[in-house]
Amino acid sequence: MLAVKTLVRHYEALCALVPLRPIRTEADYDAAVAALDGLLDAGAGGEQHPLAGLTATLGELIGDYEATREVAVSGSSVDILRFLMGQHALMQSDLPEIGSQGVVSEVLSGKRRLNARHARALAERFGIPAGVFLGVR
Repeated sequence: MLAVKTLVRHYEALCALVPLRPIRTEADYDAAVAALDGLLDAGAGGEQHPLAGLTATLGELIGDYEATREVAVSGSSVDILRFLMGQHALMQSDLPEIGSQGVVSEVLSGKRRLNARHARALAERFGIPAGVFLGVR
């Protein structure tokens, strides 16, 4: 069995070249797209290439991030918040950025609007622009 220290060293070296982690920011996204472009330019998109699995994995990470961004652009702030809560398996009580469970419930039911402080905190948590929560796109 591969020693954990050796595995960590190899993983860190690989991640320095190809970001193999969930994409949460535009900078992470840009780095992932650049790495994928490099892999594809080197022919790693072909099924028989030794790095085909790496290319596919990186493509899926990019796709996951892009899917989150697409929903953010197309829904209301409440729709976006509901989607993100579902995507991250969050309950109303898991959003201290907004306030208590009661406050979150009022936001989700439309009785209360998100303010700029809420939007900034949620944007930082989910790695999307704050304007998405304020209806600014």
